[in-house]
Amino acid sequence: MSPVLAGVLQLTALVAALALAYRPLGDYMAAVYSSPKHLRAERVVYRCIGANADAQMRWPAYLRSVLAFSAVGVLFLYLLQRLQGGMPLSLGFASISPDQAFNTAASFVANTNWQSYSGEQAMGHVVQTAGLAVQNFVSAATGMAVAMALVRGFARSRTGDLGNFWADLVRGTVRVLVPIAVIGAVVLVACGAIQNFSGIHEVGQFMGGSQQTNGGAVASQEVIKELGTNGGGYFNGNSAHPFENPNAFTNLFEIFLILVIPFSLTRTFGKLVGNVKQGYAVLATMGIIWLGFTALMMWTEFAHGGPALQAAGAAMEGKETRFGVGSSAIFSVATTLTSTGAVDSFHSSFTAFGGGIQLLGMMLGEIAPGGVGSGLYGMLVMAIIAVFIAGLMVGRTPEYLGKKIGTREIKLAACYILITPTLVLGFTAASMVLPDALGSMLNTKALGAGSHGFSEVLYAFTSGANNNGSAFGGLNANTPWYNTTIGLAMLLGRFLPMVFVLALAGSLAEQKPIPETAGTLRTEKPLFAGLLVGTILIITGLTYFPALALGPLAEGLS
Repeated sequence: MSPVLAGVLQLTALVAALALAYRPLGDYMAAVYSSPKHLRAERVVYRCIGANADAQMRWPAYLRSVLAFSAVGVLFLYLLQRLQGGMPLSLGFASISPDQAFNTAASFVANTNWQSYSGEQAMGHVVQTAGLAVQNFVSAATGMAVAMALVRGFARSRTGDLGNFWADLVRGTVRVLVPIAVIGAVVLVACGAIQNFSGIHEVGQFMGGSQQTNGGAVASQEVIKELGTNGGGYFNGNSAHPFENPNAFTNLFEIFLILVIPFSLTRTFGKLVGNVKQGYAVLATMGIIWLGFTALMMWTEFAHGGPALQAAGAAMEGKETRFGVGSSAIFSVATTLTSTGAVDSFHSSFTAFGGGIQLLGMMLGEIAPGGVGSGLYGMLVMAIIAVFIAGLMVGRTPEYLGKKIGTREIKLAACYILITPTLVLGFTAASMVLPDALGSMLNTKALGAGSHGFSEVLYAFTSGANNNGSAFGGLNANTPWYNTTIGLAMLLGRFLPMVFVLALAGSLAEQKPIPETAGTLRTEKPLFAGLLVGTILIITGLTYFPALALGPLAEGLS
């Protein structure tokens, strides 16, 4: 079987698996977030944290709860790392330095999981399980909660109520993430992933010599790393490491875990607003972009340019031979179009245009299908922009799902889409003029004009501000400058957009529904899905094209 055919068959199997899970999981999540009842375990949690889960919150209260919970998470994870040296099960590792501890705490709370450290050489079992793994669950549940608040903004009228953050947080964790993660961890262990609390071992190498390696609760962290679109690996090799990702089946299974909740949330959205066709329109938009990017990536990486690539059969540099080009291409698109950041191959070693596709996927805002929760609310904000553009073209007041899109709503949506480019381009520009920051580009001279070095820096801040977490190799990010600025980019890129999303949700929830008329734009039709795809690509292209031209495009055309 040719590698191209193998890649196409894997993509087909993945689409079929996602299609089978779409309706039952989407309906289940709709039932979870609309249920008036609380489980006994949930009531225990509410009593422990002193929350009234039945109290309705308007958007300022919902936002305060999100920010307060996340701030406590940053502080707890920071202290856990700083105190690691004196903890049991630390495997003898020292405490993490202040700037790196801040960067890591910000990263995992922001659902980014950017790592400027090597996991098996820096983090002990307590930090990995009680710190990083816990944040993998609750940061994902926080994104889902904010998405549900925006959906309720469309579904409710003349109340301003968006639900209860604590109820949404606990339900998303207890009823959605934990059950799927338990099943997924069993699958990974059965397929060869490790799950233990062993210490450091000296193991022999095939070509002679030995190296040290440690065990850990890897399977349980791996599954929530993918399911919650987090991405932080237990080992420095991430999902290319055989302890995390043993074989071709687990590789495809992990891609499925990355995509299943973000795609299924479109069904949840349709059910909660009372029109599943609206969910199908959003799904179609996400699917078109995802399939298009995957096809482009596979074509780019399978192209044979030069004798070395022809001898290998494709662009094999930096790719795990267990998976090959097809699986690596599918995995890389899945992670960069979501806020996952997990890698089963070396992104910096992809072709120049392949690296550009990865960058562009993150620059879209990671909305196809995007992160758990964040992908849905990001896509709905873009739908509001598309409706506004359509209204300008036909001379009508824009409406979406029975709500008028006025000046306030457009201002909030515009602020949402401007936050991330400001962070990415601002921090990248600053890094390109500071000598210490430029000194982190370890392989700029080896690659000639420096376009790849620029791409490394652009990728780092694009990844951080979009809460992705993957990286181009060759950039030494473990410096005070990058630890601090990427940490700030992750926090601001995660929580500033939430401010505008929740304010938008509150504004929509205060409106009364507008009845449909003959002139109402039918947003469940293929025409609107096409308009939405075009809006997303045009806005992103106009914003980032100059930066892409200096990086991957210049490298690819040189």
